[in-house]
Amino acid sequence: MEEEEKQAQPVIVVRKKAGHRRHHGGAWKVAYADFVTALMAFFLVMWIVVQSDAVRQAVQGYFQDPVNFMKKAGSGMLKGSSSALKKELRHQAGDPSNIEKNIAALSEAAQKIRNTIDKIPEIGKLKDFIDIELIPEGLRIELAEVSTNPDSANFFSLGSATLKPTSKLILTAISKELRLLPNHVVVEGHTDRKPFSGITNYTNWELSADRANSARRHMELTGLRTTQVVEIRGYADNHLKYPDSPFDPRNRRIAIIVLHEELEQRYSLAE
Repeated sequence: MEEEEKQAQPVIVVRKKAGHRRHHGGAWKVAYADFVTALMAFFLVMWIVVQSDAVRQAVQGYFQDPVNFMKKAGSGMLKGSSSALKKELRHQAGDPSNIEKNIAALSEAAQKIRNTIDKIPEIGKLKDFIDIELIPEGLRIELAEVSTNPDSANFFSLGSATLKPTSKLILTAISKELRLLPNHVVVEGHTDRKPFSGITNYTNWELSADRANSARRHMELTGLRTTQVVEIRGYADNHLKYPDSPFDPRNRRIAIIVLHEELEQRYSLAE
C-alpha cells in the first residue's frame, strides 16, 4: 500500500527563475565619445595647420559666421570649385602632386588679390562686380561693366580702350600679386552686341582686342613681367556673359587668366 501511495503522489518540480543581471554603467561610453571627439578635433587642427592661407581663412570665416559665409561663397568674388578643377585637369595633363600645389598657389593668390582690392576705397561697390574664379585653364579674374545705362561705362571710356582711374587701381593691385607667380597670363576682351560706330573699319573685334591690350600694357607698367603675358584674345560679342540680353552693358568686360602650369605646354613661347 505504501508503495502504491508513493507512486500515486505527483512529482513537484520547483524551478527557480534567474533574475536579470544589472546593466553595466554607461559612464565609459560618454568618456569614449569625448575621447573620439577630441581626437577628431586634433586631426582637424593638424590638417588646417598644413593648409594654405586661403584655406585657413575660409575655415575661419565659416566657423565665425556660417550663415553669411555660405551666402558669400555662393555669390562672392571667389568662385569655382578646386575639386572640379582637379578632376578636369587630370583628364588633360599633369602630375597630380604638381596639380595640387599649383591649385593651392592659385587659390592663395586669388584670396590675396581679393583682400588687396577690398582695401581700395576709391573703387567703392565696383569690387562686387569683379569675379575671381578657378577654371580648368587656371585662375580667371573678370572685370565686367555694371552700369544699367548703356551709354556710360565704369572700367573703360565709352567706345574706347582708355582705362578709367578706378580700372587702373584695380589692375595695379592685380599685377602686383601676379608678378609673384611663375604662371603665364592671358588677357581677354569682350563687348556687347551693339555695333561700334565712329571710326571707319573699326569694329567690336578691334575694340575688344584693344581693351585687352590696354589692360596688358598697364599691368606690365605696374608690376607684371613683360614675358608673363602669352596671349591677347579679342572675342568681340562672340562669348556673351548674358546671351539672352546681348545689349546688356555687363557683357562688356575684360578677363585676366592666370594659366595653370600643367597646361602651359600649349604655349611654346620661352621666357
